[in-house]
Amino acid sequence: MRASRLLSLLLLLQNRSRMTAAALAEELEVSVRTIHRDVESLASAGVPIYADRGRYGGYQLVDGYRTRLTGLTTDEADSLFLAGAPGPAAELGLGGALAAAQLKLTAALPAELRDRASRVGERFHLDAPGWFRDTDETPYLAAIAEAVWECTRVRVRYRRWGNDEVRRELDPLGLVLKAGVWYLAALPAGRDEARTYRVSRVLELESTGERFSRPEAFDLAQFWQLRSEDLRERLWKGTATVRLSPSGAHRLPLLLGSVESRAARESEGEPDAQGWVVVVLPIESMPHAESTLLRLGAEAEVIEPVELRERMAQTARAMTARYHRVR
Repeated sequence: MRASRLLSLLLLLQNRSRMTAAALAEELEVSVRTIHRDVESLASAGVPIYADRGRYGGYQLVDGYRTRLTGLTTDEADSLFLAGAPGPAAELGLGGALAAAQLKLTAALPAELRDRASRVGERFHLDAPGWFRDTDETPYLAAIAEAVWECTRVRVRYRRWGNDEVRRELDPLGLVLKAGVWYLAALPAGRDEARTYRVSRVLELESTGERFSRPEAFDLAQFWQLRSEDLRERLWKGTATVRLSPSGAHRLPLLLGSVESRAARESEGEPDAQGWVVVVLPIESMPHAESTLLRLGAEAEVIEPVELRERMAQTARAMTARYHRVR
């Protein structure tokens, strides 16, 4: 949001020569204090912007300064149009800003790059969510994004995985979009370690109006990578040794994630006379492993652990009895 606002502020000054902080604040629907901070940010980034004092004063750009997008390579111009994921941008409240920014970018590009970049949108489309899943409802996503931009503390009512509800005061540090699901990295009040919250599980949100100091050492990408690795380590509770028919071995990667599929490939032994192979799979839990392997039907046989083998056999007997029942 702030990046879009900075661009809009710059274009306003470029097109209208001089504007007061109050006029800019009204145009951009923010406070005068926010305008002062934005101007400081533009100046720090090297934009030649200055203020004239007095009754007819205001902010303006050095005479002759205009924004230009120069030096773009063909690949760079293409990538800018691939980077605009319209779904996530709309969820963040940036749908209109994204469309406007792309129009401005198109107008600024040289003719040869403009024609090529316009074809990118016609031939490539990014659809982030996974197949056959409902999109999370995230009514507070835009408000959370604003709190991330402005470093504003929030109070939330949050539903945890066990469906119990808690209230937390959080310092929002960043947002991550993973497979169509939004996650918030935030620092809980009184804690020195950031945690992850699924945005769709935020039931209520209220801004405290209090600004916080963002930890200088916090790196969102690094934080997410470490969290993901930790989740993978905690997710797998054990392994299962499974015997697969040729058909089962072919279908298995279609049912499993990348971690399980890779483990299956790496552990796969030599096929026997009938083409069956033995693999070792990481499993989350007995019920989860049972439901997954049952989808392979008779093309899979669990060898161990014994508990999982017995669960599979019990379910198979129950299914046989049900289908043999005389009606």
